[in-house]
Amino acid sequence: MNAETVMQELEALGKDRTKKYYVSNGAQEPLFGVATGAMKPIVKKIKINQALADELYATGNYDAMYFAGVIADPNGMTAADYDRWMETAYFWMISDFVVAVTLAEANIAQEVSDTWIASGDELKMSAGWSCYCWLLGSRPDREFSESKLAGLLEQVKQTIHTAPERTKYSMNNFIFTVATSFSPLHELAVETAKAVGPVEVQGGKKHINAMVNIQKAIDKGQLGFKRKHVRC
Repeated sequence: MNAETVMQELEALGKDRTKKYYVSNGAQEPLFGVATGAMKPIVKKIKINQALADELYATGNYDAMYFAGVIADPNGMTAADYDRWMETAYFWMISDFVVAVTLAEANIAQEVSDTWIASGDELKMSAGWSCYCWLLGSRPDREFSESKLAGLLEQVKQTIHTAPERTKYSMNNFIFTVATSFSPLHELAVETAKAVGPVEVQGGKKHINAMVNIQKAIDKGQLGFKRKHVRC
């Protein structure tokens, strides 16, 4: 399959209701409104194809960009390639659920995420923190530096309340993920969540609170959660 035929198949799978949902979350034209599950039969036919992924991502079509992340070769992309993808990741569903998810399966994931977190750019920062969440929720605890993660928790505690809007969500999720998926720092993450408390988003109309979700996970016996796969 080439890019043209993939685009034709994606367009045929588009639904107005799904398109409206994506647009309500920040997606812009062009897009078809394809449910992610509906893409799986096409993914099975293509499997991994980095060249095709790059071509589809470059279309700027949200559905094609998402599909590109699923068929990309995470270790076939360099840090410069991930930066290039981030440059056109214009809203959080691309930065956090396409680019960060693809990066999470790469060997350079932490290195690139650290650069993005330090960038000062809202969506890069969000993607960096999100990537750590995908990593912590899928890889063995031994692959991480306990002291480094403790430092990141401290950074969140000190800066989350003044961080850009989208970054706040990802930082909040980072606290939650450390608490539920990285056993050595569970207690520290809980302490951090309590110290941070509710975080204002949407101009103060809404608050997010990592401790609320941590407590729910504790109550459900979900500590130590690890997923088998990051990408669907």
